[in-house]
Amino acid sequence: MGVAFLQSLIERVGGLWTRIEAATHRAWWTGPRIAVAAILTLAGVHVAVDWATLPPPLPSHRATVAGWKPSEAWLYDREGRLLDSSRVDFQARRLAWTPLDEIAPEAVEAIANAEDRRFRDHDGVDWWAVAGSIRDRIEGKRARGASTLSMQVAGYLSPDLAAPGSRGVTDKLRQMRAGAALERGWSKDQILEAYLNLAGFRGEAQGIGAAALGLFGKTPDALTRDDGLLLAALLPDPSAGADAVARRACALSRDDDCSRFAGAAASMLGPARSLTLDPGLAMHLSNRMLTQPGLRVKTTIDLDVQRVAIRALRRQLVGLGGTRARDGAVIVADNATGEILAWVGGIGGASTAPSVDGAASYRQAGSTLKPFLYAQAIEKGYLTPASILDDSPVQLDTASGLYVPQNYDRAFKGPVSARSALAGSLNVPAVRTLILTGVEAFRDRLWDSGYRGLTESGDYYGFSLALGSAEVTLVEQVAAYRSLARGGRWSPLHVEAEAKDAEARPTTTPQAAWLVADMLADPAARASTFGMDSALRLPFWAAVKTGTSKAMRDNWCIGFSDRYTVGVWVGNLEGDPMRAVSGTSGAAPVWRDVMMALHADQPGRAPERPKGIDERRISFGGNIEQPRREYFLAGTGMTSVAAAPAVARRPRIVSPVAGSVYALDPDIPIARQRMAISVSGEMIGHRLLLDGRDLGAADARPMVLAGPGRHQLRLVAPGGRVVDQVMFTVR
Repeated sequence: MGVAFLQSLIERVGGLWTRIEAATHRAWWTGPRIAVAAILTLAGVHVAVDWATLPPPLPSHRATVAGWKPSEAWLYDREGRLLDSSRVDFQARRLAWTPLDEIAPEAVEAIANAEDRRFRDHDGVDWWAVAGSIRDRIEGKRARGASTLSMQVAGYLSPDLAAPGSRGVTDKLRQMRAGAALERGWSKDQILEAYLNLAGFRGEAQGIGAAALGLFGKTPDALTRDDGLLLAALLPDPSAGADAVARRACALSRDDDCSRFAGAAASMLGPARSLTLDPGLAMHLSNRMLTQPGLRVKTTIDLDVQRVAIRALRRQLVGLGGTRARDGAVIVADNATGEILAWVGGIGGASTAPSVDGAASYRQAGSTLKPFLYAQAIEKGYLTPASILDDSPVQLDTASGLYVPQNYDRAFKGPVSARSALAGSLNVPAVRTLILTGVEAFRDRLWDSGYRGLTESGDYYGFSLALGSAEVTLVEQVAAYRSLARGGRWSPLHVEAEAKDAEARPTTTPQAAWLVADMLADPAARASTFGMDSALRLPFWAAVKTGTSKAMRDNWCIGFSDRYTVGVWVGNLEGDPMRAVSGTSGAAPVWRDVMMALHADQPGRAPERPKGIDERRISFGGNIEQPRREYFLAGTGMTSVAAAPAVARRPRIVSPVAGSVYALDPDIPIARQRMAISVSGEMIGHRLLLDGRDLGAADARPMVLAGPGRHQLRLVAPGGRVVDQVMFTVR
């Protein structure tokens, strides 16, 4: 623009020179000097003024829109429906760029008329407003603003034009030239659109999108004329109070009755509004995935399933009350694709850690690992679903002392089938099964099934691994149980829409997976523990397992149908125990509600039986269990099974356990600190010897008082042969 202006000036000076030359033809000897000096002076002044008022280069409208960076990022479901948004940039609150045709015309007109009523008629500079401002200054009045929308947009695009202190004549000329330059490159609608997106309305809200949402809880296309007037009233002083805003809005409206503006302004500037147009349905997932401002992430989440899961979890936690359990999480996965259809990391409510994602937090697994243990034992041929396991007290000697597993109800059921032991979640049979498979082998199986929290060796976890002493996440749980639904083939779950289901790898055989699923889906097998009408029983086929961790800190319910796998965790994220919450009263009701909703149109169906499975009618000796149809790996079927009679069992010392250390308590009378000796198996004719001293018949269960020191207890058969012995210490 400076070059064009200079050329114009030179042309005008040239004309002036011609007139000067004609008027001074008699003083030809002094005229040229004066003219040259005048020309050089004028040119110098012009160059200096032009240079001082030269505006900066301004971007095009397209570049401005392309360079717009919202402060938010957005999370969408599989159908493109908004799930949640997350604030990523905290310098200012900016939403997506709002096109002019998506802003209510009434609001646009109100704001434009308030800021620049001759906007459509000028070329970037409103000379009438400039003249009025100059007149006000001459008359000593407070000068009215003469900045046009074009000049203000230029200031937004080049902040140095509107820098603090930019109120001198030179600065105003730069702004005017910048506004005129913008008008030559942009259309009026583009300038107006940019102004509405770049203007700061209140606090950190930049742009009409953030202002409409934050101040009115609306989208820009839903704004009214009064909303536009209130926004326009904020522009001169975004921090103004409600009374001042109401007065300005009234003046701008030119209405006779302005009583409505007082209440509207107070409401607009009152306590922070909830962003009602942000559903807030996946806070934890959005915190995980929305890392850059402006991101629009499409997920595999189904908005309808997400809402079902949230409602079910909220209803249960509200029913339990914050004094019993405060937190919970739900994951729903599609068995066929591995897509996560619902990810609920928590619902807030009474939670004391609402920002923690319960679905991705490591928690103790409880009994939920047992299906993979039994699948391994069945796959190896160590067990069948009809095999008899002994649910009776057991003490196991470990490096850290005695391990004495207990059932949830502190009771023992004696001989039970593997089917009943798994479905009824009995602990002692699970530990006995782990002894068959080996701790290290089971730990490796869990690692192959996606449990990445098991970073230690099997010896580190010991026999307690059968009862879920390891820490797992709900996402890992659902992925692992999905592998059982898919015939023993595991692949990771995914929530990104672009991701595809990874190639599955086998973790167990299809036959073992099918048998375990059948056991978990058997309501009769779990009846002795959970009853026939618990929350685990559905009106269609579904396999399910509950789990409760040590000290009631975690409660799980994970199960699957032919189409979906659903996992639920309930507990307290801060680790304190729950009160009066069990597997069927904590997580199971949520699992049931979600499964019922998922299968409202199509009930779950039992999976097709794979090849290599035989079916037999089986009976149990001693009426241990009722006769039934049972399934076996091909070649392992049987028609009757019974617990080994006592005479068939090798006699052995049950208590004390080898390596035990006992301490005498000086505060307890010594006569009351006797030790019970217990022997199992056929023991007729056998005797007990303590340090060579005869204690009598082995079946007499003698009570002995052993003094401090190391002791040897022997079980001796008729004829003097030692059949078992243990060493223990008393301190």
